[in-house]
Formats: sequence, structure tokens, C-alpha cells
Amino acid sequence: MIGAGVCVGSGAVVGPSVSIGQLTKIGYNVSLSNCSVGESCVIHNGVCIGQDGFGFFVDDEGRMLKKPQMMQVRIRNYVEIGANTCIDRGSWRDTVIGDHSKIDNLVQIGHNVVIGKCCMLCGQVGIAGSVTMGDYVTLGGRVAVRDHISIASKVRLAGNSCVVKDIKESGDYGGFPAVPIHEWRRQFVALRAYKTCMSES
Repeated sequence: MIGAGVCVGSGAVVGPSVSIGQLTKIGYNVSLSNCSVGESCVIHNGVCIGQDGFGFFVDDEGRMLKKPQMMQVRIRNYVEIGANTCIDRGSWRDTVIGDHSKIDNLVQIGHNVVIGKCCMLCGQVGIAGSVTMGDYVTLGGRVAVRDHISIASKVRLAGNSCVVKDIKESGDYGGFPAVPIHEWRRQFVALRAYKTCMSES
């Protein structure tokens, strides 16, 4: 189902089980399947939404088997998704992108991820499967988020950070693993001082 005023660029494929809300713009060579896209969204060139997530398991005979990916992707209203970003469909719950969220180019969002409203994901962010993010979360460039964790609302993560455990309080974080930003800055200063000390010894 395609709403009124939708613009679909050349080379785009609107596959099975897709609905697109009114006034949404779909760029060139976009691939949509198993998803709903809300109203007044912008989907830039080369975006892939609704393909199978990366889910496999080893059976008793040592064979690598694919885990069924049967759920959907739900893009809410006023969302913008940058070029060549991929958003996988869910395996046990729908993958969801909240209202007014903005996603940069070359972002990977794994299956079962739920992102709140007004979130901002900068370029080359990678979010593994089954992550839950609150509202007004900002992820700087190349932030990595491991699977099956939660990030509270109003969290901001510095570029190149890696989130390996739940973040339960709002605020600024950075580093690998991500810690409160003031702690990360102290770690950085201490590491620089250690490097200087070693070079002088």
C-alpha cells in the first residue's frame, strides 16, 4: 500500500508486505520488503530495509543453520534514513525506528532493534541485534553497540565509542568500553601521560 504524494525513485524495489505513508520520498535503488514506512519520511539512495537479519545457530550435528527471520521493520513518521543504510527485519520482535529519528549514511541496524523517537545516528554506526534505545539518544560516528543491551533516553555517545553493557542513566559517554565522559577523559589523559613517561625512561 502506497499513500498519497509518495515519490519513488528509479531503480527502487517495493517488495512484499510493504506499506508507505503519504508524502514519503524514496530515493534511487532503494530496496523495501517486510516493512512499513510512516508519513513524511525521507529514504535516501541505496537504503535496504526489511531483509533478513544475521541469525544462525549450530545444530547437534555441527551444521550452521539459519534462524528464521519472520517479523517486520516499522519506520515511524518523519524519519530520515541516509544512503546505503541497512535495517534488518526482526526474528522475535519487529525492528522499530521511532518518530523524527535521523539516521546518517552507511549505518547498520540489526534485527529486533528498537530505537525511540528523535534519536540521531551518525555515519558508520553499527547496532547489533535486540538492542533497545530510549528517546533523544545520539550516537557519534562509528559507535558500536553490542547485542541485547539497553540504552536509556537522552544518552549521547562520543564517536568511536563501544557500548558493551546497559547504560541506565542519561548523560554523555565515550571510550571503549563506553564510560561516563569525564571518566573517559581522565583515562585518556592518564594514557597520554603514561606514554610520555615510557618514552622518557
